[in-house]
Amino acid sequence: MVKNHLASETSPYLLQHVNNPVDWYGWNEESLKKAKDENKPIFLSVGYSSCHWCHVMAHESFENQDVAEFMNANFINIKVDREERPDIDDIYQKVCQIATGQGGWPLSVFLTPDQKPFYVGTYFPVLDSYGRPGFGSICRQLSQAWKEKPKDIEKSAEKFLGALDKAETIQIPSKLERVILDEAAMNLFQLGDATYGGFGSAPKFPNVANVSFLFRYAKLTGLTKFAEFALKTLKKMANGGIFDQIGGGFSRYSTDAKWLVPHFEKMLYDNALIPVNYVEAFQITKDPFYLEVLQKTLDFVLREMTSPEGGFYSAYDADSEGVEGKYYVWKKSEIKEILGDDADLFCLYYDVTDGGNWEGNNVLCNNLNISTVAFNFGLSETEVKKIINLCSEKLLKARFSRIPPGLDDKILVSWNSLMITAFAKGYRVTGDMRYLNAAKNCISFIENNLLSDDKLLRTYKNKTAKIDGYLEDYSYFINALLDVFEVEPDEKYLQLSLKLGHHLVNHFWDSENNSFFMTSDDHEKLIIRPKSNYDLSLPSGNSVSAFVMLRLYHLSQDHAFLKIATKIMESQAQMAAENPFGFGYLLNTILMYVEKPTEITLINTENSKICESLLLDYLPNSILITIHNASQLENLSKYPFFAGKSFEDKTTVFVCKDFACSLPLYTLDEIQSNL
Repeated sequence: MVKNHLASETSPYLLQHVNNPVDWYGWNEESLKKAKDENKPIFLSVGYSSCHWCHVMAHESFENQDVAEFMNANFINIKVDREERPDIDDIYQKVCQIATGQGGWPLSVFLTPDQKPFYVGTYFPVLDSYGRPGFGSICRQLSQAWKEKPKDIEKSAEKFLGALDKAETIQIPSKLERVILDEAAMNLFQLGDATYGGFGSAPKFPNVANVSFLFRYAKLTGLTKFAEFALKTLKKMANGGIFDQIGGGFSRYSTDAKWLVPHFEKMLYDNALIPVNYVEAFQITKDPFYLEVLQKTLDFVLREMTSPEGGFYSAYDADSEGVEGKYYVWKKSEIKEILGDDADLFCLYYDVTDGGNWEGNNVLCNNLNISTVAFNFGLSETEVKKIINLCSEKLLKARFSRIPPGLDDKILVSWNSLMITAFAKGYRVTGDMRYLNAAKNCISFIENNLLSDDKLLRTYKNKTAKIDGYLEDYSYFINALLDVFEVEPDEKYLQLSLKLGHHLVNHFWDSENNSFFMTSDDHEKLIIRPKSNYDLSLPSGNSVSAFVMLRLYHLSQDHAFLKIATKIMESQAQMAAENPFGFGYLLNTILMYVEKPTEITLINTENSKICESLLLDYLPNSILITIHNASQLENLSKYPFFAGKSFEDKTTVFVCKDFACSLPLYTLDEIQSNL
């Protein structure tokens, strides 16, 4: 079989299409030049490896010989992995939103040879159906229009460009005041689902930044209903099928409002962002339930998503053997066979029935308290817990013998950085060295493979690193370095974060519009230089940049960082108040700024009571740094945050806020009264 031009790519998604009869190219100079030289329109298809409808469209259209022949004769066909090229995806998703009111993947865009879009949609069936035009007939109509009505196509392209330019401009700056947070919290609360937690109806996504904001707002105001709603959301998620009850880890989203039936793909970024919510929930409540969910998720990543080199893989497909969810669901008869006498107890606890709760199968979920099960079986709660854990291990072992879903094993700096943060925060509340080591190993992996001078690359696979880093790669990585620095204050982490912070300001900043571009000033030129401002499934590069600039300012007292953080927040604060759903991470940053961070230095960790109290306390607006030995403090004394502090032979705490510092504090009471 003749392979197309994707054979030299590293992206697992692109390699999935290497045997298509479509003559695919990657997005590169060769393919873009070919379109110009031959004056052919470009068909751009954007997706990712674990995307269900991408697979469907590929099977129906791109594996269809007749469709492929027409595409090859009339278009230059380009495949892009959205996870490798978020800039291309961002631009044309915005076009799709403008044209159709919604976006998504697969993204199907027809472009002029100079990359201007003139027709756009998402999934198209191969033949006219579902009230959608068929992909075959769209190709024929657009090819004809390209040849016969070029002026109409040009007009359509220019219209899209005009709308795109408008979409990139940001509103008038507003003052950073408490009232922004009040308005945002009320608006966000109204979107909440009072019955099942979370926001909106089905499909339901784990909107982690919004959950964090509600926790912070509750602490700021003392209004417990906000924290109660956030805790209910996390409890319902952890009890639902969106959480892998036996293997740990979260699926991408729930297809229903109850968190029962997931879309079964597992993304690294969800399993990095969600654990941070459970750290916060544990700090607030001290309820071991939240700690257990955190540990099961981090353990899943260690076990199944960590490369031997220390990086973290991107995603697992929803499908195995071509069937969605097949790897994760159970028949009751199967469970009985594996668990024997314990099956009845396990099935009661995890709601397993003969008829199943989804397409004749069972998605494991939990709606019963251990105490109810214990009462039913005349056992103690401890005994029930032990049986459930043993049964889970047996089922997990049995599941490992199934054919697993496809793994996307490329390693992305931005998503890996989120995972470093999760492990650092997980270590903080568990003291589990495996988590700290995973975080540090991943930093070393990025330093050794994806960083040269002070420039980051985005993606790594098969010992090849490529594509210049984006705003999110830099901002998330700086944030991760600072999170590890707080628990393990090695000067090299702070040095590198300051260096990368300056690099961001020098190469990504848009001084006219007071925000960061998504791409650096020496990145490949596209039809526009895109920006990311919304905190959706991933926090936006601008929100995280504002947060890290604020942290870097407090550590270094370099006012340039504070100035930039303030400008980003001011330029978007009003939008965040009116539409908090898309600005959760930014709101957390504004709250920290308005409240002013508490700077806590914990020196000498010999008093475990004091250390535990501080590390397990919910202090969301703090910069809390734990100094383990005298040489760490000596190396850091040149930074303003640590100036004038000395290492003593007993545990000492300094609390500084708003340019005023406490005297050295030695007892828990003194510390608490200063917090």
